[in-house]
Amino acid sequence: MRVLNLVSLLAVALQTCIVHAADGPPGMVWIPPGEFLMGTDAPDSMSNERPAHPVRLDGFWMDEHPVTNAEFRRFVRATGYVTTAEKPVDWEELKKQVPPGTSKPPDERLRPGSLVFTPPDHPVDLHDMSGWWTWTTGANWKHPDGPASSIVGRDDYPVVQVSWDDASAFAKWAGKRLPTEAEWEYAARGGAGKHTRYHWGDEFRPGGKYMANTFTGEFPFKNTAEDNYAGVSPVRAFPPNGFGLYDMGGNVWNWTADIYRADTHALAKAAGACSNPTGPESAFDPTRDVPAFLERVIKGGSFLCHPSYCESYRPTARRGTPPDTSSSHVGFRCVISQDRSKGSARSVQGGDRPPPRQP
Repeated sequence: MRVLNLVSLLAVALQTCIVHAADGPPGMVWIPPGEFLMGTDAPDSMSNERPAHPVRLDGFWMDEHPVTNAEFRRFVRATGYVTTAEKPVDWEELKKQVPPGTSKPPDERLRPGSLVFTPPDHPVDLHDMSGWWTWTTGANWKHPDGPASSIVGRDDYPVVQVSWDDASAFAKWAGKRLPTEAEWEYAARGGAGKHTRYHWGDEFRPGGKYMANTFTGEFPFKNTAEDNYAGVSPVRAFPPNGFGLYDMGGNVWNWTADIYRADTHALAKAAGACSNPTGPESAFDPTRDVPAFLERVIKGGSFLCHPSYCESYRPTARRGTPPDTSSSHVGFRCVISQDRSKGSARSVQGGDRPPPRQP
């Protein structure tokens, strides 16, 4: 533990200068190598976040903010890529994920579409997400809230309605990759020596100021938008963390590369200190001791997170989501390993980055 503390103090000392795009790949921030405690031992945390365990990481470059609509549009125009939500649902594939004997849904339900947050007008059972999520035909990254919605004028908003498969395809095209869960959590903390509840500290609203885009009011039926946003906000709308990264808590969830297991941290703790972990090799349900359907880890929480339902804007929070699923509150960002050359990443920004916005 003494060695860990010394390493952490040294890392903090080296982080007084944030390295931005001018010194590396455009639109990316250098995350220095270091050791940190991944996970948490907080008694009010979710069981899948425990226990805390030491992890060492090499340095890497990370996107300053989630991939935007404008950046994703350049990818689609350059490649002709069609996202998961723009394709019909494959019933043969879906049958593998539902109980045997399940009847085929009407063809209307198999048309291209995705999950859209649809707030009810009254309190609902918080254990039943169907109370606020609706499968919406025609919902996709260009129409994130359904066919009547649009991203016109929202170039600097995070792209949503992208599956893990879509995010991986973008990353490959851009000469990047999705971050591991460990890389994402380390970067979210904003410093190797930081173990605060949120990336900005232990107080949710320091000085009465909102530090992230979250749900204000009464979830899920009454969003008072006290933080100025009732839905997704533009990137860089809220203050960055200690590394200079935006939206590492709230706004949109971020896909990571790792396969999800509820007991990942417990297994890592038992194995001892590790370097550059890449997550489990396969999905598994430790409660039933059987293989599980494949899910990938998402991190960061979203504009739908509220203390009454979840506080997933904490760096340690984690959730598993099927890789072929997209929704109106999940996006992604990319990284580049330190051994990749400066010229390996494709510029996807196409002009000056937007100025910081303040709520």
